[in-house]
Amino acid sequence: MKVLVGMSGGVDSSTVACILKQQGHEVIGATMSIWDKNTKFSGDIHADSCFSPHEAEDVATAKEICQQLDIPYYVIDCSARYKQMVLENFKHEYKAGRTPNPCVMCNSYIKFNALPEEAAAQGIEFDKFATGHYAQINYNDATGRYQISRGVDNTKDQSYFLYRLSQEQLSRVLMPLGGYTKKEVRELAMGFGLKVSDKPDSQDFYTGDINDILQNEPQIGNFVTTDGRVLGQHKGIWNYTVGQRRGMGIAAERPLYVLGFNKDKNEVIVGFEEECERSGLIAADWCWSALTGLDKPLECEAKIRSSQQPTAVIANPLSDGKVEVKFFNRQKAIAPGQSVVLYQDNVVLGGGIIENSL
Repeated sequence: MKVLVGMSGGVDSSTVACILKQQGHEVIGATMSIWDKNTKFSGDIHADSCFSPHEAEDVATAKEICQQLDIPYYVIDCSARYKQMVLENFKHEYKAGRTPNPCVMCNSYIKFNALPEEAAAQGIEFDKFATGHYAQINYNDATGRYQISRGVDNTKDQSYFLYRLSQEQLSRVLMPLGGYTKKEVRELAMGFGLKVSDKPDSQDFYTGDINDILQNEPQIGNFVTTDGRVLGQHKGIWNYTVGQRRGMGIAAERPLYVLGFNKDKNEVIVGFEEECERSGLIAADWCWSALTGLDKPLECEAKIRSSQQPTAVIANPLSDGKVEVKFFNRQKAIAPGQSVVLYQDNVVLGGGIIENSL
């Protein structure tokens, strides 16, 4: 089988290429180029991230690994589509007072869509597309649907970021690392003789100042309490996220947290830790994976951030297609714009974009 491997120059995707070649597949390496050279990067020059000015270094590393494995290698320019689908959404959401999740958007529109599409358009022939994600994909004969399951390494599980993948996308994807721990993958990489076996993981979507991307002029507004008391001033609500504790420069008897925003008044609402807790949320724009939809209340589990362990909830479908998610245990820092993902027996049922907390 011909397999196109999305390669980042890191240990995970490099190990995937080795595993697949060892299994006898015809492997082809490809790196998606997404860096916008017009971005004025103001971050740590040594930091690594997905959207990074160090992209050329990653390309050079991926190319060297493909040469070591004696497999073809291509660089696929996805920068225009990335800017349109990911960066523009990022800007729009922050300006609206929400906290976007660019990794979710990138997976759905770029990594599992634009990259294989552009590769095929260039005449590269392949049967499957593989990545180094820590998640598992299988076909459920009973439901007739492909489904995503959590990776066995709970500390590295990436299923949360994949819930927006369509059935068509899932039907042509391989994720060989879902059954491995990160430690095991690094040991495999060492056994394959990969120089990236001890390379640190990417830090995040972007390690610079988000204003490099947003390009907003400062907009002075107030930090206010829930009862309207003004505690200080800020330079733009896009500099803060729900649950944030640092970087406000406000003196108080206890640490203050960002509770939310009043976009119309350009206010950042702050309060103490206990005020961050919420009993539920409303989410829209649902993408269903193991399920085709939700027509009655369902007791399951949910994650409102990738690093969280799933927590017990009841998901209630609403008449407008939205879903109300009620937590058995109150949760902190529920951020509009982020994703809530539902699970049952470690299988992704579906997910949506958080509109507001309850």
